[in-house]
Amino acid sequence: MQTTETKAPGGMFGFTIVWLGQIVSVLASAMSQFGLTIWMFQKTESATALGLMQVFFITPFLIISPIAGVMVDRHNRKMMMMVSDLGAGIATTLILVFQWMGVLEFWHLYFAGVIYGLGMAFQWPAYSAAITSMVSKEQYGRANGMMSLIEAGPQVVAPLLAGALLPVIGLTGILIIDVATFLLAIGALLIVHIPQPARTEEGARGQGSVLQEAAYGFKYIFARPSLLGLQMIFFFGNLFMGILFTLVAPMILSRTDNNSLMFGSVQTAGAVAGVAGGIIMSAWGGFKRRVHGVLLGWMFSGVGGAIIGLMGGLPVWIVGIMITSIVSPLVNASNQAIWQAKVAPDVQGRVFSARRLIAWLTNPIAPIIAGTLADYVFEPQMRATTALSQIFGGLVGAGPGAGMGLIIFAAGTLTILAGAAGYFIPVIHNAETILPDHDQLTKAEPEAAPA
Repeated sequence: MQTTETKAPGGMFGFTIVWLGQIVSVLASAMSQFGLTIWMFQKTESATALGLMQVFFITPFLIISPIAGVMVDRHNRKMMMMVSDLGAGIATTLILVFQWMGVLEFWHLYFAGVIYGLGMAFQWPAYSAAITSMVSKEQYGRANGMMSLIEAGPQVVAPLLAGALLPVIGLTGILIIDVATFLLAIGALLIVHIPQPARTEEGARGQGSVLQEAAYGFKYIFARPSLLGLQMIFFFGNLFMGILFTLVAPMILSRTDNNSLMFGSVQTAGAVAGVAGGIIMSAWGGFKRRVHGVLLGWMFSGVGGAIIGLMGGLPVWIVGIMITSIVSPLVNASNQAIWQAKVAPDVQGRVFSARRLIAWLTNPIAPIIAGTLADYVFEPQMRATTALSQIFGGLVGAGPGAGMGLIIFAAGTLTILAGAAGYFIPVIHNAETILPDHDQLTKAEPEAAPA
């Protein structure tokens, strides 16, 4: 067994194999998501119902995340990565069965979202920690840039490909392709070698029961104001951008009479910009001081988001989403590289899970806030002759979708302020000099390591 393991592809080559399996799987999942989003909105015509899909995914995701982080640190990381793919595959299979039987209802997507969320809770800490153990510190930026391409790359062709395939093979055929690619992703994981991290003093201090080890991830972050500050930037940024992106699909569909081609064109434009950003990040590696990539990236992301809400139709939406998308890899890869360099590898599962829970804590309520404000406050106000429509009508237009456009503009503006705030807080913009790298910590005397 030992001989077989050492001959398995590892390092950057092994990571690339895993990456290829994931990008194919995510492409198919993006096609399914595109088709299901249109199916859901046509069936319900409600921004709230659409937003609840995210709520049912993110709530179990956040609840199980601390335990998932412990499992990632305790057990084989390759197996934990497979768990995430298996959960997503089961969720998609359930939707496929209901669609095949002709009994698919919108609440079935909520149920599948719960399963999907439970499985995906293992993915991000496992994959993030695997990068640390598979590639050298000098390659963190490149590897994280490649991971950002997984998020953006498939979106370039997924909407157009799904739009072309839906009339031919229908939603059922697209779901079958999605399920098949999950098997491919798992197969890629099976053939590579992912080393387990060496034990460190920080890992020893974090040992205990499952609950104690889950709590250690939060204690680790709260004991380091710089890490906590970075997460608070993401907390507020994700809140505002969560509200914003919940409404992008229903706003565009409302303003175009459910024109899926225009909606797909906007998604594709954003994905192209995201791919460009990922390629730039992979080649460039980001700012020497990575915190600038985080803070400036959030500010530019807010600028693009605010533009999406303005009147002007397709050209304006494309410009806005491209600005937001092209800086997204810079934000995420810069932040990821900071954490991978500063946190000991054998506690990254717990710490990264706690980190994501803090950053995503508002995600279950952002879609509810967005949908409620859109359906019951801003849409009715902007469709009638009111003080609100008279003040902001020249900015976001009038009629269906204008109320959602105004919410999107406001959320983008608040995102700009969230990123700018980091420059006024020293522990955030000086995070990289305040915190030592983890390879320095492992060589330090016990009393020199942060408590």
